Amino acid sequence: MSKRTLPSNASVATEGQDGRLVAPAATRNAEALCDLLAQWAPKAGRALEIASGTGQHVIAFATCLPDLNWQPTEVEAERRASINAYAADLPNVTNAVALDATAQGWHVEFAGQDLIVLINLVHLISWPETQALVSEAAQALAPKGRFILYGPFKRSGQLTSDGDQRFHDALVQQDAEIGYKNDEDIAALMRAQNLNVVEIVEMPANNLVFIAEKPRQ
Repeated sequence: MSKRTLPSNASVATEGQDGRLVAPAATRNAEALCDLLAQWAPKAGRALEIASGTGQHVIAFATCLPDLNWQPTEVEAERRASINAYAADLPNVTNAVALDATAQGWHVEFAGQDLIVLINLVHLISWPETQALVSEAAQALAPKGRFILYGPFKRSGQLTSDGDQRFHDALVQQDAEIGYKNDEDIAALMRAQNLNVVEIVEMPANNLVFIAEKPRQ
């Protein structure tokens, strides 16, 4: 995944204490995401978070699901340091590792995951990168493992709020390859990778969660 120049309101984080970065979006949605994971995630096993960002999400998830062993990943070194600062006292979170989830072949190193979580990334990458990411995630899952994908999406090809329209337009103006993906295309992509789409859940702030499961082999 090439480094992209994003609008100022995308992927925002500010410096906090002791090397911890703070992302307002993560602060706002962590509780709702924890509630969702408590309902849909496996209770135990191996969990991989793709693009862990500041680390605010993974520590919330690891706290509410303590029997899952969490592996955070992040492309940017500064954010990996932030993740490790947040998670230093949590026994079920390992040190963050570098991962470009849009690259080919990473599923080999991360095989056997019971849960893969991805929050707020696919609107910031291209469609070919999204296809590669979903393909690799599907291959990294263990049988009956779940892939939980959260973010803003079009519904049936349409943007459904003024805020979404403004944000999508700002993304496309900055980089024509990125922007909101269509919900039907995401579901079809998951099915094409032999994942069962168990549920699509409406979330606060007009976001969606796709919950997909790898069949038992």
